Amino acid sequence: MKIETRLAQAGSRRDPSTGAVTVPVYNSATYRHTALGQSTGYDYSRTKNPTRQALEDAIADAENGARGLAFSSGLAAVDNIIRLLKPADKILVTEDLYGGTYRLFQQVYAVYGIEAVYVDTSDISQVREALKDASIKMIFVENPTNPLLKVADIKAISAEAASRGIITVVDNTFLSPCFQNPLDLGADIVLHSATKYLGGHNDVVAGVIVTKTQELGDRLAFFQNAVGSILGPNDAYLVLRGMKTLHLRVKKQAENALAVAKFLETHPRVTKVFYPGLESHSGHRLLKEQGRGFGAMVSFELDDPKLLPVILEKVKVFLFAESLGGVESLITFPAVQTHADIEPEVRERLGVTDRLLRASIGVEDADDLIADLKQALESEVK
Repeated sequence: MKIETRLAQAGSRRDPSTGAVTVPVYNSATYRHTALGQSTGYDYSRTKNPTRQALEDAIADAENGARGLAFSSGLAAVDNIIRLLKPADKILVTEDLYGGTYRLFQQVYAVYGIEAVYVDTSDISQVREALKDASIKMIFVENPTNPLLKVADIKAISAEAASRGIITVVDNTFLSPCFQNPLDLGADIVLHSATKYLGGHNDVVAGVIVTKTQELGDRLAFFQNAVGSILGPNDAYLVLRGMKTLHLRVKKQAENALAVAKFLETHPRVTKVFYPGLESHSGHRLLKEQGRGFGAMVSFELDDPKLLPVILEKVKVFLFAESLGGVESLITFPAVQTHADIEPEVRERLGVTDRLLRASIGVEDADDLIADLKQALESEVK
């Protein structure tokens, strides 16, 4: 069955005793044993919970993987993956990535001797050159990147990694399983901040992982149980409910994003637009080949940094807020919000400047979104 059908019925048919169409929320910490040495399959909810299991099975199915795991946040999911490494190992990382992930690598795992090596993963030659270092045991790719929306060749990167016995991890948050399935392209692990498109309503914080093999999934499940960074049943229910309409939401959001990007491309106050759905984008052809859509994140650069705070103050439809992927359109200033933990000189070199804004396009009317940006862009700078 196609992904639209699988998502619409995610979590259904899991309660034969009642026939409940929607998976129940199992707010139980522990489970009664039928006899000594016997179990229903559920013993303690840190290890396994029926509601969380329904979500984990649904995301594994959506990403065409062997096992899914659900965590208390996207960063908790990243943390779980990095536990596959040991001191003196290196991880090759997308250079313009989410600031929270950068903080985790630089300020947490670096202390334990795990070094992150940053390259432009949209340039396969840089990846190949970096992989000459035998200490690299994992590649971590954001695709597209946050916030500059560079596109990586997941198939080529995964092949290079596999030939060296290196694990490939792809953060698929921006595209969702509706637009790309990295495991089908050769990746070993795919992750999402489920707070974003999977949940879709800005009402839950969560993260998910899907592995290509059962063995790798079992290793990560051991870490999850040992550390306890699990997603609670009520939050699992909210993510699962969001996933049922994921295909409808992202289709509308992507349509809106393309319309907004085309408008921004023609505005005199905008010097550059970052959106892979534009034919002018360097990654457009590659993502068209390896995916089924371009997502709904649009970043753009202004001609004057003084205009930036004016836009954030004047927008009426867009909400000035962090995060992304919900039905509401949001606008963010990455340099002082999502990427504040990256050193200023690094941000400047990468292009995360004081003139860059990032927009998460929602499901509102596209004309209303464009009109809102137009009036904000044309507001007087004091």
